[in-house]
Amino acid sequence: MTVGKAFFDTNVLLYMFSASEPRKQMAAQKLFDDHNEAGQIVLSTQVVQEFYVSALRKLELSLRRVRTLAAELLKLPLVVIAPEQIVTAMDLQERYQISFWDALIVAAAQSSGADVVFTEDLNDGQHYGGVLVRNPFLATSSKSRPKR
Repeated sequence: MTVGKAFFDTNVLLYMFSASEPRKQMAAQKLFDDHNEAGQIVLSTQVVQEFYVSALRKLELSLRRVRTLAAELLKLPLVVIAPEQIVTAMDLQERYQISFWDALIVAAAQSSGADVVFTEDLNDGQHYGGVLVRNPFLATSSKSRPKR
């Protein structure tokens, strides 16, 4: 699958720094590195904020390290969440029956022109508008679906 812009959800970024699941950590890091080298990554202010809070709370990283990582993420192409994305998220939440926060991820991805959202929080393979969702951990999970 050829991908243009790739939107990364918070959970993928967190796995890059989580030693608790080495397979997911490796998969997340490779995915990020590949798309970063190709200049395809896009994030949102929501994702960076969630990363900062969750990394401090869930990962055993110092405040200084988390601040440095968040500052680096802010250098990537970024969707600043604005009223337009919030209204779109409300519409997506109602249409697809997903959480508002997941809908806001999709709305930000749509507004950035991303082709794909990498996340484990939505249905792998589903299109939300023009954005395809991919769970990069299905192949690495012990509960992954059989290959077709």
